[in-house]
Amino acid sequence: MGISREPSWIEATAGGAICRLCPHACAWTPVRPLGLCRVRGLQGGRPGLPGWGRCVSTALDPIEKKPLFHFLPGASILSTGPAGCNLSCSFCQNWSISQQESPTRLVMPRDLAAMALSDGSSGLAFTYTEPTIWFEYIAETAPLVRSMGGVVVMVSNGYVNPAPMKAYLEITDAWNIDLKGWSRDFYREVCGGERDVVLSSIVAVAASQAHLEITYLMIPGRNDDPADWVSMASWVADNAGSEVPFHISRYFPRYRMEAPPTPPETILRAVEVFSSKLRFVYPGNLPGDAPTICPGCGAEAVRRSGWRVDASGLGRGGVCRSCGAGLGIVTEPPASR
Repeated sequence: MGISREPSWIEATAGGAICRLCPHACAWTPVRPLGLCRVRGLQGGRPGLPGWGRCVSTALDPIEKKPLFHFLPGASILSTGPAGCNLSCSFCQNWSISQQESPTRLVMPRDLAAMALSDGSSGLAFTYTEPTIWFEYIAETAPLVRSMGGVVVMVSNGYVNPAPMKAYLEITDAWNIDLKGWSRDFYREVCGGERDVVLSSIVAVAASQAHLEITYLMIPGRNDDPADWVSMASWVADNAGSEVPFHISRYFPRYRMEAPPTPPETILRAVEVFSSKLRFVYPGNLPGDAPTICPGCGAEAVRRSGWRVDASGLGRGGVCRSCGAGLGIVTEPPASR
Protein backbone atom coordinates (compact mmCIF):
# COMPACT_ATOMS: atom_id res chain seq x y z
CA MET A 1 0.00 0.00 0.00
CA GLY A 2 1.12 3.56 -0.65
CA ILE A 3 1.88 6.12 2.01
CA SER A 4 -1.24 7.98 3.12
CA ARG A 5 -1.85 11.16 1.12
CA GLU A 6 -4.96 13.28 0.68
CA PRO A 7 -6.34 12.83 -2.86
CA SER A 8 -7.09 15.82 -5.05
CA TRP A 9 -9.97 16.20 -7.50
CA ILE A 10 -12.50 14.26 -5.45
CA GLU A 11 -16.11 14.90 -4.46
CA ALA A 12 -17.05 13.47 -1.08
CA THR A 13 -20.12 11.22 -0.86
CA ALA A 14 -21.79 9.34 1.97
CA GLY A 15 -19.44 6.44 2.60
CA GLY A 16 -16.97 7.21 -0.17
CA ALA A 17 -16.06 9.67 -2.91
CA ILE A 18 -16.28 10.37 -6.64
CA CYS A 19 -12.98 10.94 -8.43
CA ARG A 20 -12.98 13.89 -10.83
CA LEU A 21 -9.43 13.49 -12.12
CA CYS A 22 -10.55 11.86 -15.37
CA PRO A 23 -13.89 11.58 -17.20
CA HIS A 24 -14.67 8.13 -15.79
CA ALA A 25 -15.79 9.77 -12.51
CA CYS A 26 -15.24 6.55 -10.59
CA ALA A 27 -17.32 6.18 -7.43
CA TRP A 28 -15.21 4.81 -4.58
CA THR A 29 -17.30 2.76 -2.16
CA PRO A 30 -16.53 0.05 0.41
CA VAL A 31 -17.86 -2.47 -2.12
CA ARG A 32 -15.67 -1.10 -4.98
CA PRO A 33 -12.87 0.76 -3.19
CA LEU A 34 -10.60 1.32 -6.22
CA GLY A 35 -11.11 3.33 -9.38
CA LEU A 36 -10.58 1.86 -12.84
CA CYS A 37 -6.96 3.05 -12.70
CA ARG A 38 -6.28 0.95 -9.56
CA VAL A 39 -4.02 3.59 -7.98
CA ARG A 40 -6.74 5.87 -6.55
CA GLY A 41 -9.49 4.87 -4.13
CA LEU A 42 -10.32 4.18 -0.51
CA GLN A 43 -7.72 3.34 2.14
CA GLY A 44 -9.12 2.12 5.42
CA GLY A 45 -12.54 3.28 4.30
CA ARG A 46 -11.36 6.84 3.62
CA PRO A 47 -10.42 8.53 0.33
CA GLY A 48 -6.76 7.84 -0.31
CA LEU A 49 -4.07 6.99 -2.85
CA PRO A 50 -3.13 3.31 -2.59
CA GLY A 51 -0.74 3.62 -5.55
CA TRP A 52 1.02 6.80 -4.37
CA GLY A 53 4.75 6.52 -5.01
CA ARG A 54 4.59 2.87 -6.04
CA CYS A 55 6.86 2.77 -9.10
CA VAL A 56 6.32 -0.15 -11.42
CA SER A 57 9.74 0.32 -13.02
CA THR A 58 12.64 2.79 -13.14
CA ALA A 59 15.11 2.86 -16.03
CA LEU A 60 17.39 5.27 -17.83
CA ASP A 61 16.12 5.53 -21.41
CA PRO A 62 17.01 7.48 -24.54
CA ILE A 63 14.52 10.33 -24.75
CA GLU A 64 13.80 9.26 -28.34
CA LYS A 65 12.25 6.09 -26.90
CA LYS A 66 9.31 8.04 -25.41
CA PRO A 67 9.16 8.97 -28.37
CA LEU A 68 10.34 12.58 -28.31
CA PHE A 69 12.36 13.55 -31.39
CA HIS A 70 12.27 17.34 -31.07
CA PHE A 71 13.01 17.67 -27.36
CA LEU A 72 16.63 17.43 -26.13
CA PRO A 73 17.75 15.12 -28.97
CA GLY A 74 20.30 12.55 -27.85
CA ALA A 75 19.53 13.00 -24.14
CA SER A 76 18.90 10.24 -21.62
CA ILE A 77 16.04 10.48 -19.14
CA LEU A 78 15.01 8.51 -16.07
CA SER A 79 11.64 6.86 -16.70
CA THR A 80 9.03 5.52 -14.32
CA GLY A 81 5.28 5.09 -13.95
CA PRO A 82 2.46 3.69 -11.80
CA ALA A 83 1.00 0.19 -12.00
CA GLY A 84 -2.29 1.10 -13.62
CA CYS A 85 -4.15 2.94 -16.36
CA ASN A 86 -7.52 4.65 -16.84
CA LEU A 87 -8.08 3.15 -20.30
CA SER A 88 -8.46 -0.54 -21.12
CA CYS A 89 -7.02 -0.80 -24.64
CA SER A 90 -7.30 -4.39 -25.82
CA PHE A 91 -4.06 -3.92 -27.80
CA CYS A 92 -2.05 -2.48 -24.90
CA GLN A 93 1.65 -2.89 -25.63
CA ASN A 94 2.52 -2.65 -21.90
CA TRP A 95 -0.47 -4.61 -20.59
CA SER A 96 1.52 -6.61 -18.02
CA ILE A 97 2.12 -3.46 -15.96
CA SER A 98 -0.88 -1.32 -16.95
CA GLN A 99 -3.75 -3.81 -16.96
CA GLN A 100 -2.88 -6.18 -14.13
CA GLU A 101 -1.31 -6.14 -10.70
CA SER A 102 2.46 -5.82 -10.92
CA PRO A 103 5.34 -5.65 -8.46
CA THR A 104 6.18 -2.09 -7.42
CA ARG A 105 8.53 -0.31 -5.05
CA LEU A 106 7.93 2.82 -3.05
CA VAL A 107 10.19 5.73 -4.05
CA MET A 108 9.83 9.01 -2.18
CA PRO A 109 9.65 12.19 -4.30
CA ARG A 110 12.98 13.60 -3.12
CA ASP A 111 14.73 10.30 -3.82
CA LEU A 112 13.20 10.03 -7.29
CA ALA A 113 14.18 13.62 -8.08
CA ALA A 114 17.77 12.91 -7.06
CA MET A 115 17.81 9.81 -9.26
CA ALA A 116 16.43 11.89 -12.14
CA LEU A 117 19.51 14.11 -12.15
CA SER A 118 22.14 11.39 -11.74
CA ASP A 119 24.03 9.14 -14.16
CA GLY A 120 23.71 11.62 -17.03
CA SER A 121 19.91 11.83 -16.90
CA SER A 122 18.34 15.08 -18.10
CA GLY A 123 15.29 14.73 -15.90
CA LEU A 124 12.28 12.52 -15.36
CA ALA A 125 9.74 10.95 -17.72
CA PHE A 126 6.46 9.65 -16.34
CA THR A 127 5.66 6.91 -18.83
CA TYR A 128 5.26 3.13 -19.35
CA THR A 129 1.61 3.10 -18.14
CA GLU A 130 -0.59 6.22 -17.65
CA PRO A 131 0.99 8.99 -15.60
CA THR A 132 -1.98 11.36 -15.28
CA ILE A 133 -3.61 9.00 -12.75
CA TRP A 134 -0.65 9.74 -10.42
CA PHE A 135 -1.48 13.41 -9.90
CA GLU A 136 -0.53 13.86 -6.26
CA TYR A 137 2.78 12.03 -6.60
CA ILE A 138 3.77 13.96 -9.71
CA ALA A 139 2.69 17.23 -8.07
CA GLU A 140 5.22 16.55 -5.29
CA THR A 141 8.02 15.20 -7.48
CA ALA A 142 7.99 17.35 -10.63
CA PRO A 143 8.76 20.69 -8.93
CA LEU A 144 11.74 19.10 -7.19
CA VAL A 145 13.14 17.84 -10.50
CA ARG A 146 12.69 21.23 -12.15
CA SER A 147 14.23 23.11 -9.21
CA MET A 148 17.37 20.99 -9.72
CA GLY A 149 17.53 21.93 -13.41
CA GLY A 150 15.91 18.81 -14.82
CA VAL A 151 12.98 18.47 -17.19
CA VAL A 152 9.69 16.67 -16.61
CA VAL A 153 8.12 14.66 -19.44
CA MET A 154 4.67 13.08 -19.64
CA VAL A 155 3.92 10.20 -22.03
CA SER A 156 0.15 10.01 -21.78
CA ASN A 157 -3.10 8.81 -23.28
CA GLY A 158 -4.47 12.31 -22.67
CA TYR A 159 -7.51 10.98 -20.81
CA VAL A 160 -7.73 13.61 -18.08
CA ASN A 161 -10.17 16.36 -17.18
CA PRO A 162 -9.38 19.99 -18.14
CA ALA A 163 -8.69 21.34 -14.63
CA PRO A 164 -6.10 18.67 -13.71
CA MET A 165 -4.56 19.04 -17.17
CA LYS A 166 -4.15 22.77 -16.56
CA ALA A 167 -2.42 22.00 -13.26
CA TYR A 168 -0.14 19.47 -14.96
CA LEU A 169 0.91 21.99 -17.58
CA GLU A 170 2.23 24.28 -14.86
CA ILE A 171 4.77 21.68 -13.67
CA THR A 172 5.78 19.79 -16.83
CA ASP A 173 7.96 20.54 -19.86
CA ALA A 174 7.08 18.08 -22.63
CA TRP A 175 4.29 15.70 -23.57
CA ASN A 176 3.79 12.87 -26.00
CA ILE A 177 0.07 12.12 -26.27
CA ASP A 178 -1.28 8.96 -27.87
CA LEU A 179 -3.98 9.66 -30.43
CA LYS A 180 -5.12 6.07 -30.71
CA GLY A 181 -7.39 6.46 -33.71
CA TRP A 182 -9.87 8.77 -35.39
CA SER A 183 -13.10 6.86 -34.85
CA ARG A 184 -15.18 7.61 -31.75
CA ASP A 185 -16.44 4.03 -31.86
CA PHE A 186 -12.88 2.71 -31.83
CA TYR A 187 -12.11 4.67 -28.67
CA ARG A 188 -15.30 3.47 -26.94
CA GLU A 189 -15.18 -0.18 -28.00
CA VAL A 190 -11.45 -0.89 -28.01
CA CYS A 191 -9.99 1.63 -25.54
CA GLY A 192 -12.84 2.25 -23.09
CA GLY A 193 -12.80 6.02 -23.48
CA GLU A 194 -13.96 9.02 -25.49
CA ARG A 195 -11.86 10.37 -28.36
CA ASP A 196 -12.83 14.01 -27.88
CA VAL A 197 -11.34 14.08 -24.37
CA VAL A 198 -7.97 13.25 -25.91
CA LEU A 199 -8.40 15.89 -28.60
CA SER A 200 -9.08 18.48 -25.89
CA SER A 201 -5.88 17.48 -24.10
CA ILE A 202 -3.87 17.85 -27.31
CA VAL A 203 -5.32 21.34 -27.79
CA ALA A 204 -4.45 22.26 -24.18
CA VAL A 205 -0.83 21.17 -24.49
CA ALA A 206 -0.45 22.83 -27.88
CA ALA A 207 -1.68 26.12 -26.42
CA SER A 208 0.70 25.94 -23.45
CA GLN A 209 4.43 26.50 -23.06
CA ALA A 210 5.05 22.75 -22.93
CA HIS A 211 6.51 20.89 -25.91
CA LEU A 212 4.10 18.51 -27.68
CA GLU A 213 4.50 15.41 -29.84
CA ILE A 214 1.81 12.93 -30.87
CA THR A 215 1.90 9.17 -31.41
CA TYR A 216 -0.57 7.10 -33.45
CA LEU A 217 -0.27 3.29 -33.11
CA MET A 218 -1.76 1.81 -36.27
CA ILE A 219 -3.59 -1.52 -36.00
CA PRO A 220 -4.56 -3.49 -39.12
CA GLY A 221 -8.31 -3.56 -39.66
CA ARG A 222 -9.10 -1.53 -36.53
CA ASN A 223 -7.81 2.05 -36.82
CA ASP A 224 -5.98 2.07 -40.15
CA ASP A 225 -8.67 3.36 -42.52
CA PRO A 226 -6.86 5.55 -45.08
CA ALA A 227 -10.01 7.66 -45.36
CA ASP A 228 -9.35 8.85 -41.80
CA TRP A 229 -5.72 9.81 -42.34
CA VAL A 230 -6.32 13.11 -44.12
CA SER A 231 -9.01 14.10 -41.61
CA MET A 232 -6.75 13.28 -38.69
CA ALA A 233 -3.77 15.06 -40.23
CA SER A 234 -5.88 18.14 -41.02
CA TRP A 235 -7.22 18.29 -37.48
CA VAL A 236 -3.74 18.00 -35.97
CA ALA A 237 -2.35 20.68 -38.28
CA ASP A 238 -5.25 23.04 -37.49
CA ASN A 239 -5.23 22.47 -33.72
CA ALA A 240 -1.64 21.62 -32.81
CA GLY A 241 0.24 23.18 -35.71
CA SER A 242 1.75 21.71 -38.86
CA GLU A 243 5.18 21.48 -37.19
CA VAL A 244 4.13 19.21 -34.32
CA PRO A 245 6.17 15.98 -34.53
CA PHE A 246 3.85 13.09 -35.40
CA HIS A 247 4.91 9.46 -34.87
CA ILE A 248 3.11 6.63 -36.69
CA SER A 249 4.03 3.42 -34.90
CA ARG A 250 3.76 -0.19 -35.95
CA TYR A 251 1.51 -2.40 -33.81
CA PHE A 252 2.41 -5.93 -32.68
CA PRO A 253 -0.06 -8.45 -31.18
CA ARG A 254 -0.36 -7.91 -27.44
CA TYR A 255 -2.81 -8.44 -24.59
CA ARG A 256 -6.24 -9.33 -26.02
CA MET A 257 -5.67 -8.41 -29.65
CA GLU A 258 -4.35 -10.99 -32.09
CA ALA A 259 -4.38 -9.02 -35.36
CA PRO A 260 -1.12 -9.49 -37.28
CA PRO A 261 1.59 -6.82 -37.03
CA THR A 262 1.10 -3.69 -39.09
CA PRO A 263 2.76 -4.15 -42.50
CA PRO A 264 5.74 -1.79 -42.83
CA GLU A 265 4.45 -0.61 -46.19
CA THR A 266 1.23 0.58 -44.51
CA ILE A 267 3.22 2.69 -42.07
CA LEU A 268 5.26 4.21 -44.89
CA ARG A 269 2.15 4.93 -46.94
CA ALA A 270 0.56 6.65 -43.96
CA VAL A 271 3.71 8.71 -43.38
CA GLU A 272 3.40 9.96 -46.94
CA VAL A 273 -0.28 10.91 -46.50
CA PHE A 274 0.23 12.63 -43.14
CA SER A 275 3.21 14.51 -44.56
CA SER A 276 0.86 16.37 -46.90
CA LYS A 277 -0.40 18.28 -43.85
CA LEU A 278 2.38 17.88 -41.26
CA ARG A 279 6.06 18.77 -41.67
CA PHE A 280 7.62 16.23 -39.32
CA VAL A 281 6.14 12.74 -39.59
CA TYR A 282 8.16 9.77 -38.35
CA PRO A 283 7.67 6.00 -38.76
CA GLY A 284 7.93 4.08 -35.50
CA ASN A 285 8.88 0.48 -34.67
CA LEU A 286 10.55 0.04 -38.04
CA PRO A 287 14.20 -0.72 -38.74
CA GLY A 288 16.29 1.95 -40.42
CA ASP A 289 16.87 5.64 -39.98
CA ALA A 290 14.37 8.34 -38.97
CA PRO A 291 16.12 11.66 -39.64
CA THR A 292 14.74 15.13 -39.20
CA ILE A 293 14.87 16.80 -42.60
CA CYS A 294 14.77 20.58 -42.78
CA PRO A 295 11.65 21.57 -44.77
CA GLY A 296 13.47 24.70 -45.93
CA CYS A 297 16.62 23.33 -47.55
CA GLY A 298 16.32 19.55 -47.33
CA ALA A 299 19.40 19.15 -45.11
CA GLU A 300 19.55 16.36 -42.55
CA ALA A 301 19.30 18.31 -39.29
CA VAL A 302 19.24 15.28 -36.97
CA ARG A 303 20.37 11.78 -37.86
CA ARG A 304 18.89 8.82 -35.99
CA SER A 305 19.83 5.17 -36.34
CA GLY A 306 18.23 3.06 -33.66
CA TRP A 307 18.85 5.02 -30.48
CA ARG A 308 22.03 6.63 -31.83
CA VAL A 309 21.53 10.33 -32.50
CA ASP A 310 23.71 12.87 -34.31
CA ALA A 311 22.38 16.40 -33.84
CA SER A 312 25.38 18.15 -35.40
CA GLY A 313 23.08 19.50 -38.12
CA LEU A 314 21.39 21.74 -35.53
CA GLY A 315 22.48 25.27 -34.74
CA ARG A 316 21.87 27.21 -31.55
CA GLY A 317 18.20 27.32 -30.62
CA GLY A 318 17.42 24.18 -32.60
CA VAL A 319 17.60 25.78 -36.04
CA CYS A 320 18.88 24.13 -39.20
CA ARG A 321 22.63 24.69 -39.30
CA SER A 322 22.59 24.73 -43.11
CA CYS A 323 19.96 27.41 -43.73
CA GLY A 324 18.99 28.80 -40.32
CA ALA A 325 15.35 27.76 -40.57
CA GLY A 326 13.56 27.19 -37.27
CA LEU A 327 12.66 23.55 -36.69
CA GLY A 328 10.93 23.79 -33.32
CA ILE A 329 13.51 21.51 -31.72
CA VAL A 330 14.21 22.15 -28.03
CA THR A 331 17.94 21.73 -27.41
CA GLU A 332 18.17 23.05 -23.83
CA PRO A 333 15.88 22.81 -20.78
CA PRO A 334 13.34 25.65 -20.81
CA ALA A 335 14.71 28.70 -19.00
CA SER A 336 11.47 30.33 -17.81
CA ARG A 337 9.81 27.94 -15.36
